[in-house]
Amino acid sequence: MNGIFISFEGPDGSGKTTQINRLKDYLTAKGCKVIVTREPGGTPISEKIRTILLDPENKEMHGVTEALLYAASRAQHVAEKIKPALAEGCIVLCDRFMDSSIAYQGYARKLGDDIRIINEFAVQGFMPDITFFMNLKASEGIARVDAQGSRDRLEQEAMDFHNAVYDGYIALSEIYKDRFVNIDASRSIEEISADIIAKYEEYVLSRENR
Repeated sequence: MNGIFISFEGPDGSGKTTQINRLKDYLTAKGCKVIVTREPGGTPISEKIRTILLDPENKEMHGVTEALLYAASRAQHVAEKIKPALAEGCIVLCDRFMDSSIAYQGYARKLGDDIRIINEFAVQGFMPDITFFMNLKASEGIARVDAQGSRDRLEQEAMDFHNAVYDGYIALSEIYKDRFVNIDASRSIEEISADIIAKYEEYVLSRENR
């Protein structure tokens, strides 16, 4: 595969979507073939699963059910969209991937290492080349979400849950230092975008020199 798979991770409200679109614009202007996608979602089947997962009416959903639905959505997403795009040489920008499940279900839902195991099965060992971690405290992220409108099912969780998600991301950034790029998401949109572009170019240069 000669494409590049880039995931964006971070707590709710950390500005992932904004920065994905800015990076897409930068790469498109350079003549790159870019695909923007998201999780859960990205394919018709996966989007149907997303609707179930994020519907605030599904408050009774068990943590294990939630975890398995995310993994099922991801398996379809990888097989139907991400792998074929990379095979065509595209740069794939994905709003969340497997690290989200580990942070949200593994750490915050306290389901532990089982989440990594079921997701490794779902993606068949397939992982991003680089992950931009939008590092923003949970309280600030949720304040941004509230300013933008209503919360989905997961965003409606208590602050203890969101704090645990953030702690999970911090742990993952230490475990996967070679892949995670820590981005201070408390800065202005322009500063964050410039940082991400610079880190992207560093990655491409290092990849070319291997």
